[in-house]
Amino acid sequence: MKELENQAYFWQKLDTLYLSSDLVITNPKGTSVAEFPELIYPCDFGHLKILRADREKEIVCFRGSLAEEINQIVVCANIIDKSIEVKLLVGCNLEEQDAILRFLNSLDLQKAILVRRSDETPSWSMSEE
Repeated sequence: MKELENQAYFWQKLDTLYLSSDLVITNPKGTSVAEFPELIYPCDFGHLKILRADREKEIVCFRGSLAEEINQIVVCANIIDKSIEVKLLVGCNLEEQDAILRFLNSLDLQKAILVRRSDETPSWSMSEE
């Protein structure tokens, strides 16, 4: 039986994307959001610098206090922008993850969920081929 490790490949692609780009911090931890001054960034916030002229959106990141590796992503649904966005969490411990989720879910018009990296291979990814 050949095992397809789709989940491992997904995280590997995120690692490659992150490690081959520069992280630009636009809002350091403790600064406020321009549109909502009462909201304070719980971790450094920025984006990956992608050198492509056709790139419309940036890849958004939160950077925590641990070693720089991606172990979580956040998926946000935003009613204001009518968008879904994935944000990378780089080196975030459990406390920082919780703070980021509270931060992103503090507005009624945006909600977010956290997806944690796992070493498990889901049964649906296995093939008899």
